[in-house]
Amino acid sequence: MIARSIAAAMMTAALLSSSIARAQVSDDVVKLGVLTDMNGPASTPTGQGSVTAAQMAVDDFGGTVLGKPIQVIVGDHQLKPDIGATLARRWYDVEQVDLILDVPVSAVGLAVQNIANEKKRLFITQSTGAADFHGKFCSPYAMQWVFDTHALAVGTAQEVVKRGGDTWFFITDDYAFGQSLEKDAAAMVTKTGGKVLGSVRPPFATSDVSSFVLQAQASKAKIIGIAAGPPNNVNEIKTGGEFGIFKGGQQMAALLALITDVHSLGLPTAQGLLLTTSFYWDMDDKTREWSKRYFAKMNRMPTMWQAGVYSATMHYLQAIKDAGTDDPLKVAAKMREKPVNDFFARGGKLREDGLMVHDLMLVQVKTPEESKYPWDYYKILAHIPGDAAFGPPDPACSLVKK
Repeated sequence: MIARSIAAAMMTAALLSSSIARAQVSDDVVKLGVLTDMNGPASTPTGQGSVTAAQMAVDDFGGTVLGKPIQVIVGDHQLKPDIGATLARRWYDVEQVDLILDVPVSAVGLAVQNIANEKKRLFITQSTGAADFHGKFCSPYAMQWVFDTHALAVGTAQEVVKRGGDTWFFITDDYAFGQSLEKDAAAMVTKTGGKVLGSVRPPFATSDVSSFVLQAQASKAKIIGIAAGPPNNVNEIKTGGEFGIFKGGQQMAALLALITDVHSLGLPTAQGLLLTTSFYWDMDDKTREWSKRYFAKMNRMPTMWQAGVYSATMHYLQAIKDAGTDDPLKVAAKMREKPVNDFFARGGKLREDGLMVHDLMLVQVKTPEESKYPWDYYKILAHIPGDAAFGPPDPACSLVKK
């Protein structure tokens, strides 16, 4: 009788344990949504490459976590905030997506962040650069993994001025993203002892940037700062090459440029360009090993955004395993506990404001003669410590301890 009672108690405990285990993962699946630009101007540096990076992370993790399958779904927001927000709401409400990834373009990213905050689900952006994301709009459910406008602008301006590039003229996209890049870079130029000679502001997606580039060239500034994203940044660099800016002794410093931009331009046009990046595929053995696996699937090397999707996905899945649950805030807490040590970041740290702080690199695009093999594009000029590039948390963030 006693033995039967013990057996029954053990069976009950086992059933309860099984029930608790099932409850650890909501809906018995960990669902990741890559919300990106599949066909527009951001599709090459994000798009299918970001989807591939997320799936590589899931496969490398083993395809399951806490005994439950991991699923990746894909959405195209077409660079439109209303479409991004609608997809995010449906994913969180109907499809029970646990984490949304990528989301290029700051306006779309901020719209998705609002939904994540409302629905109390996680969102990690790799390709949204607005510093307000972890500043006045910060959220306990949102993280910024790869860059922000402040880090790229400050990192580039500070290091370039140190190397003698002490007079600047800016070609700035005439919307919030470009203006933020210029503001942060200009402040660092003057702080570091340089001088800003002026700026021009072409509208977003201007087809002919010739007049703006000519004004920058006429300024005689040592450095022409390109405070723009695609497609203007590529058009301005290309036009600058055609107008002989590099041959004339001036340099262009792109406050946002990706390796796919350089590939598109070609080394004869892009040679000499200065830029700051979070990731370069050919930095060391770790970056090369992962990037070559990625190349085998995509036939091109990854951007910092795509590498960041893999890094964030792996860190998130490990945090679920460590927390024993996919509860958003518990997982986020686990993600902050451990440093990010992988091919993308060495000793990276996720701050309370949602920003992942890690080292950056100032690089210069090689000449065709210096490049020895395909995608051998960058000379690394300096490593920029993460704390110096990103700076302290913004007091405007309600999550920052005052």
